[in-house]
Amino acid sequence: MTTTKPPSGSGKYEALIERCRALEAVSAAVAHPCEATALAGAVEAAAHGLIRPTLVGPEAKIREVAKAAGIDLGQIPIVDAPHSHAAAAKAVELVRRGEAELLVKGSLHTDELLGAVVARDTGLRTARRISHVFLMDVPTYHKVLIVTDAAINIAPTLDDKLDICQNAIDLAISLGVARPKVAILAAVETVNAKMPATIDAAALCKMSERGQLTKALVEGPLAFDNAISRDAARIKGITSEVAGDPDILLVPDLEAGNILAKQLTFLANADSAGLVLGARVPIILTSRADSVRSRIASCAVAMRVAHDRRRQLGAA
Repeated sequence: MTTTKPPSGSGKYEALIERCRALEAVSAAVAHPCEATALAGAVEAAAHGLIRPTLVGPEAKIREVAKAAGIDLGQIPIVDAPHSHAAAAKAVELVRRGEAELLVKGSLHTDELLGAVVARDTGLRTARRISHVFLMDVPTYHKVLIVTDAAINIAPTLDDKLDICQNAIDLAISLGVARPKVAILAAVETVNAKMPATIDAAALCKMSERGQLTKALVEGPLAFDNAISRDAARIKGITSEVAGDPDILLVPDLEAGNILAKQLTFLANADSAGLVLGARVPIILTSRADSVRSRIASCAVAMRVAHDRRRQLGAA
């Protein structure tokens, strides 16, 4: 039996999008939008004034998909590329040449796009490790919640988690959170030598104290209940500014993060916007299962990050 998740409509994404309306649309290279949902997502984001897309892929196929789906491409430019691998490489090239400030996944596989992104000589790597964030609009939570990393880093080391956490903190700051609160998740809230996630959590907290992790309030290890619920933390004797009010949940590994994000989506009726951080530009990972709200929110978040990056480059 197939079930459809009802819309959440809690308004947090709409508030985020509204804050972007005063910003200038950002140029975006959309890699291989050869499926109706992927193509419509780029066109919808353009209609909302969030991005100025350039479609990269087989032009005849893109126009065929648009015609069949009733999508008006208007004056949106198309850069012809024969197949998905070539489209990924060409889209990355547009970013490297400064012709696009965002990279958007179309209907190609994620590993095809990220393969072009991490290519040693022609990609978009920086000194930071690349990581993924889900921005979750959970109806039962009082603000947008960032979950990381649930899509790229399978079994991150402590050094990996340092970059994953800092990527998420920088994103939260771009979205207007003055001092993000980070809950580092584990199965328990005490340090246990037999549970590596608790050791990493304790180390990250000490790194935060010593300035290796910056601009945030970091707490952990915290079990999910006392991270999200102030009452649960109080019952367990935990005194923390983070408990009950985190902006960011840093998960132990990809499996835990992926399960958590999907539980929030399908059991708590959350919407999730996805973004890849740590590259030269924000990367929007779309999915055919994404709602219109999620796709537009992903573009809005990426737009904010791109504008923040402009300011940083201008100040350098």
